[in-house]
Amino acid sequence: MSAPIIKLFTQPNFAWSDIRREEEAHPRHYLAHLLLLALIPAVCLFIGTTSVGWSLAAGETVWLSTASALQLSLLLYLATVGGVAIMGGFIRWMSRTFDARPTLNQCIGFAAYTVTPFFVAGIAGLYPSRWLAILVLGAASVYSTFLLFVGLPTFMHERKEQGLLYAASVWGVGLLVLVTLLVSMILLWFNVLTPEYLRAPLG
Repeated sequence: MSAPIIKLFTQPNFAWSDIRREEEAHPRHYLAHLLLLALIPAVCLFIGTTSVGWSLAAGETVWLSTASALQLSLLLYLATVGGVAIMGGFIRWMSRTFDARPTLNQCIGFAAYTVTPFFVAGIAGLYPSRWLAILVLGAASVYSTFLLFVGLPTFMHERKEQGLLYAASVWGVGLLVLVTLLVSMILLWFNVLTPEYLRAPLG
């Protein structure tokens, strides 16, 4: 599993060809990639919000209680895995407009590998900071977009022109799915689960 992940950041064109061959030989091979790497943001966020904390006001550090952090991390994990599965379904549905005829497994697998930069960016959760989160998530968004536009024509065996149009459609739907899931998760966490904060003066 590690070789394709490294290639996604060093040789993305070759990585997508390798991933497609692996998928054809072993359907659902992406599941381990998805289920394991989706743990990175969830686990790091749990550690960061319970052990490091963050500062919203001068002279005060805020943490989450263990129970609240566990709820948040679980919601993030489920939203991540569920979001990838939903995106795979949309990619499969949109393929009818183009020449590609991928299976649902292939579409979910493609989505899982495309969002790999977000999994890696989850390491930033170890140090909760608004500006760090904006910087890291912004970089992950840019590189995931790059992987999408570079990888979709290769993975789906599409002509370049068709592949770019297909990728643009996926990008638009992906943004909608991401915003909807995150807003739903935050509303559920704040309004239903009612997080518990722990506060202490700095120093």
